[in-house]
Amino acid sequence: MKKSESRTPAQKKGDIGEDAALKRYIENGYTLVSRNYSKRCGEIDLIIKNGEYIVFSEVKTRSERAIERPVTAINSKKVGSIVKTAMMFLSENDIPLQPRFDTVEVISDGKNILMLEITENAFDVSEFSSVF
Repeated sequence: MKKSESRTPAQKKGDIGEDAALKRYIENGYTLVSRNYSKRCGEIDLIIKNGEYIVFSEVKTRSERAIERPVTAINSKKVGSIVKTAMMFLSENDIPLQPRFDTVEVISDGKNILMLEITENAFDVSEFSSVF
C-alpha cells in the first residue's frame, strides 16, 4: 500500500495545504529544512530558512465550505506545543538564525488552492524569550 493510500481525507487535505505553503515559501527564497518534524511534545508542519530566519510554520487547511478561518484552530495549547517542539529542534541543530513563528491559512476545494495567506510572527512567544 502506498503512503498516500493510507492517509485519511483530513491528512490528504493537510498535505495539499502544506505542499502549497512550501511552494510559496520556496518561491520567496526560503529553503526547506524539515517537514512534519515530530517530537513527543508536538509537531511542526514546516521548518524553513532564509538568510535571516529559521521559520517554524503551522499550516492549517480548510475546505471552501468551512465556517471559520483555518487559523482559529491554533489555540494557546497548540502554540505551546509548537514552541516546545521548536526549542527541541533548536537544541538538536546548530542553526544561528533568528527563530520566527508563522501561520499559513489555506482554503482549498480539494483540488485547487483558493486562498493562501502567510502571517509572519503569528503569535507572541515572549513568555519563552529566555530560550530565544
